[in-house]
Amino acid sequence: MRETKIKILLFIFSLSWLVCQGQDKASWPGYRGNSALTGYTSVNLQESFQLLWEYETGDAIKSSPVINKGRIYIGSDDGFVYCLSEKGELIWKYNAETSVEAAPLCLDNTVYVGSLEGVLLALDASSGALKWKYHTEGQISGATSWVWSPGKKEKYLLTGSYDFNLHCVAAGSGKRVWQYESDNYINGTPATNGRIAVFGGCDGYLHLVSVTNGQLVDTLSVGTYIASSAALDGDYAFFGNYDGEFFCADCAGKKMIWKYEGAGPFLGSPALTNDRVVIGSQNRYVYCFNKTDGKLLWKFKTLGKVDGSPVIAGDKVVIASGDGRLYLLDLNTGNKSWSYEIGSPVSSTPAVINNMIVVGARDGRVYGFGIK
Repeated sequence: MRETKIKILLFIFSLSWLVCQGQDKASWPGYRGNSALTGYTSVNLQESFQLLWEYETGDAIKSSPVINKGRIYIGSDDGFVYCLSEKGELIWKYNAETSVEAAPLCLDNTVYVGSLEGVLLALDASSGALKWKYHTEGQISGATSWVWSPGKKEKYLLTGSYDFNLHCVAAGSGKRVWQYESDNYINGTPATNGRIAVFGGCDGYLHLVSVTNGQLVDTLSVGTYIASSAALDGDYAFFGNYDGEFFCADCAGKKMIWKYEGAGPFLGSPALTNDRVVIGSQNRYVYCFNKTDGKLLWKFKTLGKVDGSPVIAGDKVVIASGDGRLYLLDLNTGNKSWSYEIGSPVSSTPAVINNMIVVGARDGRVYGFGIK
């Protein structure tokens, strides 16, 4: 009984954290939907979709789309950040002058996104006009997340870089607040529960850092690269490493709770519900685990490497694969209910809102799916 109450309280905490960040059924404002990186939305999806439109950029897309206030934002390897309508029409584009692989973040009518030149851009969400630039000394591959400053006086941005540092930047001014140095590249996006930032790196550690001052809380060793991002449920972090091991860590207790072994490299991030965790692997499988003990509940085999991350929408899982397909799976059984063959490898993570799924592909196109 006590364990059940703890689970319920943790899930309520997670939901309240989503609400405070503005995620709802009509918006997917950041990578994984929110700064806890849960990859979850309460949207109930139909059993199948139709391709409504596609928009072609000038090069491959590795960035993941976000959706806010009826607009879609995404980066491309052609060096531009794009703003599209929900009908796939260009509203504006901004020349970042180098590839943009990171997913944007929409916050307070501003789009924040990093480039492979190591520049964090702040763009006006309505017009695409530049507000400010913040320079790191290495490429930015992961998305930016955000958290309130102490006393909720302002909002802080959290961005990892190949300069080994996690950068904390004031959202309004672009001024550095603090930076924390790890021992190798930071490839993913930091997850936060409002108190700590949690991220893995190529140094083989999961880092727990105070968002107040950037001081190290603790590190947990996993032995090899953590190329993806962790997902947080309260103080519990879920993440995979390059050796095909998947973990649940207690950040408050500073210890591992369970580990699953035997998968392929994990480059994508997990999606969470109150009792399940879903993630894709480079061994072509999508895995669903029991959140409490790590028991494998089901796995689904695609025809290519799964480098992108799943989204859990109600009782369904949305995930794209390197086989060029977008899949809709049943969360309870892992059975496929629908798929669409895009025809080009996909490492982008879908954005999911009411009656719409948007994803980018290596053919340089953004695809919008819905109901005709």
